[in-house]
Amino acid sequence: MTTEISDLIKAINAEVQMMESEEICIYKLAIEVVTYLERRFQDVKNLISEYKFVDENEEIMFFKETKPQLFNKLIYYSKVSNIEDLRPTGSLHVKKRYLLYELDQLTIFFNKNIDFYKYYRSGDTMLDRFYFLRGNNGVKMVIENFYFERDPRFSTSCDFKVTNILANDLLQVYLNEELLKLGQYQINPPDKMIFPKSKESWTRSKTDLVELIYALCEADCFNYGRISRKRLTDYLENVFNIDLGDVYHTYLTIRGRTNRVQLLDELKEKLIAKMNRDDQK
Repeated sequence: MTTEISDLIKAINAEVQMMESEEICIYKLAIEVVTYLERRFQDVKNLISEYKFVDENEEIMFFKETKPQLFNKLIYYSKVSNIEDLRPTGSLHVKKRYLLYELDQLTIFFNKNIDFYKYYRSGDTMLDRFYFLRGNNGVKMVIENFYFERDPRFSTSCDFKVTNILANDLLQVYLNEELLKLGQYQINPPDKMIFPKSKESWTRSKTDLVELIYALCEADCFNYGRISRKRLTDYLENVFNIDLGDVYHTYLTIRGRTNRVQLLDELKEKLIAKMNRDDQK
């Protein structure tokens, strides 16, 4: 890849991560990310359309890995936006039925593309030349009516299918998280949850607290591990006078950082430094 293309890809990833770290609702975030990525999609397309790949392996890598990883969130947030646009009000039963229907659509997509799923998930490369090199449009695959890039200079038989698989992975988590919220509300209405009477304010970033929450859950620090992340998040939001917003998307941002455990590293360093100072007294 040329420096120009590599720099553009890094800039796009960084901008999306910054958007996801902002404290806004998922619907507004979806609109902003889709608007941004649609514009940047054209920028990348223009560069790739004029670029001559060094060899087949570089071209395969771009259309199998780079392009899907770069634009799966365009598909994901477009679907989230559509889901939220049509999300019904009313009883918990109606809301759950709607979200379950959307989950069923993911299953339908999986069943229609099960052979390709198996190929892609297995890490097989035998058919990559047919799937991820431009000009192999004779390969028969299921084409989704949601979106399809038909420009032969910027598309292969299956790069969009991989993009959709990655987007559906995110969408499945989102839908399950939304169902979990409805279930928690039904079992533990907010006014019935038990919280401490006195509160302290969290003064670090919200991302830091999300990092801590995930670490505490993974280490089974509360109730011997018998507590959901949603329950712990609600509890700490109340304790620390803070609204963490969409915790999972903050977690995705954390996963994308060079140092994934910035807060934990800082806590460790500062505690060790204090112990060292105390040892010298």
